[in-house]
Amino acid sequence: MSWFGWRKRCQQLEAENRQLQERNAWLEQRLQELEAQNTRLTQSLAAAKKHSGNSSKPPSSDIVKPQGQRRQKKSKRRIGGQPGHPKYQRPAFAPEQVDQRIPFRLEQCPVNPSHRIRPAQAPEHQRTIQQVELVPKPFKVIEYTAYSSWCHDCRAYHQAPLPQHLVKAGLFGPRLTSLVAYLKGRIHASYSGIRDFFQDVVGVKVSRGYPNHRLSGARQKIPGTARPDGCAPWEPTSKYHA
Repeated sequence: MSWFGWRKRCQQLEAENRQLQERNAWLEQRLQELEAQNTRLTQSLAAAKKHSGNSSKPPSSDIVKPQGQRRQKKSKRRIGGQPGHPKYQRPAFAPEQVDQRIPFRLEQCPVNPSHRIRPAQAPEHQRTIQQVELVPKPFKVIEYTAYSSWCHDCRAYHQAPLPQHLVKAGLFGPRLTSLVAYLKGRIHASYSGIRDFFQDVVGVKVSRGYPNHRLSGARQKIPGTARPDGCAPWEPTSKYHA
């Protein structure tokens, strides 16, 4: 091969080399883009698989129903009574359940004060509404005192015995103990929540450990323990355990 032939061949090889270098640079750039995309997809998949069982997310953030089972169309029905359905009203309290009655009467005619008026006796001309309200002090404090007497023959003081169930009950009576059991067993309230309820709502300051102490005693079936709903005496079961 002549010198001119070798020169032409070198130029061809140099051109091919530049094309390969450009191709290699493009492939490296494409590889970096695919690796970045793969990283983003991996992170998104890991985040989608997180739930309260394998991360610190709260249980309320878990998806209860898959996306395909959710309702796609929002119902046009409004909350509350529906047209054509009978109206539901809560039955009124019986007269013996009413603690206080406040009447409102007209002292003069609202159209013309000079008109003479007289009270209407028929019930259909009256309007009554009933309202339930918490009292300022929703509990009563009962103090039991055992007095002592001096015996001249024994030359000693003798004290009247206190009923054993009062001594074991402590601060809370049977109904308050039943309320603690209801809050723990039915509402699943924490001991801190029960303490805050008695302090902020009922108005009785107790320690956090006292509800647990009362439940421990209630599990041994305190005689005569009444339920807050007025039903039969509460029977301790395993569901009230802490």
